[in-house]
Amino acid sequence: MIQSMTGFGKSVIELPDKVISVEIKSLNSKNLDLNMKIPTLYREKEMEIRNLLFQTIERGKVDFNMMIEYLGKTNSTQINTVVVENYYYQLKQVVTSLQMEEPSDWLSILLKLPETIKTETTEIDVHEWNLVLKAIDQALSELCNFRQQEGSVLQQFFEEKIVAIFNMAKEIEKFEPERLEKIKLRIREALSNLDSHSYDENRFEQELIYYIERLDIHEEQQRLDNHLHYFLHTLKEEKSQGRKLNFILQEIGREINTLGSKSNHADMQQIVVNMKDELEQMKEQVLNII
Repeated sequence: MIQSMTGFGKSVIELPDKVISVEIKSLNSKNLDLNMKIPTLYREKEMEIRNLLFQTIERGKVDFNMMIEYLGKTNSTQINTVVVENYYYQLKQVVTSLQMEEPSDWLSILLKLPETIKTETTEIDVHEWNLVLKAIDQALSELCNFRQQEGSVLQQFFEEKIVAIFNMAKEIEKFEPERLEKIKLRIREALSNLDSHSYDENRFEQELIYYIERLDIHEEQQRLDNHLHYFLHTLKEEKSQGRKLNFILQEIGREINTLGSKSNHADMQQIVVNMKDELEQMKEQVLNII
């Protein structure tokens, strides 16, 4: 069962003095690219959270965001009034000595300076941390469910495209006898237009057989059929196989390109163009599979 790399999961826990929310969002990426935003209070737990995410999320560009909303007046983050006052008087002296115009919004300038905001460091309550871990697990579970649902949609999409290519490959077979006869006829007409009509008929038959063998597409058709069946088989494997499916699509593309170069038939080449169109749509979507 394939999974998409696109997903979203969220969980919220309510405590007496705060509300903690955990959000996990993922998009497609070649590897696991993890970006984390964690409140200062939980910074010491960052590696533990990372390990949890790495165990569950295989690939994708993942944004992990944990937020705390304090209720009432409880807040571990406060303005350092003493530092702000010192900055203000120092800056005012600089402005006066340089005869500069005073800024209209002192506060926004001052709060951007170092150490104007102080955070009280407190010990993490064990019970609270266990609740946070449950919230992370729940958000991860929602993310995985989202990915599986998106994967089901993608699987149906791929199956439809593979069946379409199967059917087009069968259509090509209908033109094979006509194609070979046209090639033979074209060569004979070219020979008949030569000034000298004396040529070795046996040698001509040998060369014609050699030429027809070079344009034979049965091997390409057989390999294409094998690749299409292998793609469908890989889709149904328990482990999501995004990279493997991408490699199979590359092999399918090679066989389709060879069919197009060997066809020498307008109707067959039109079918090959349609096969390439279906293939390109799959190539775009396979990048979103884990």
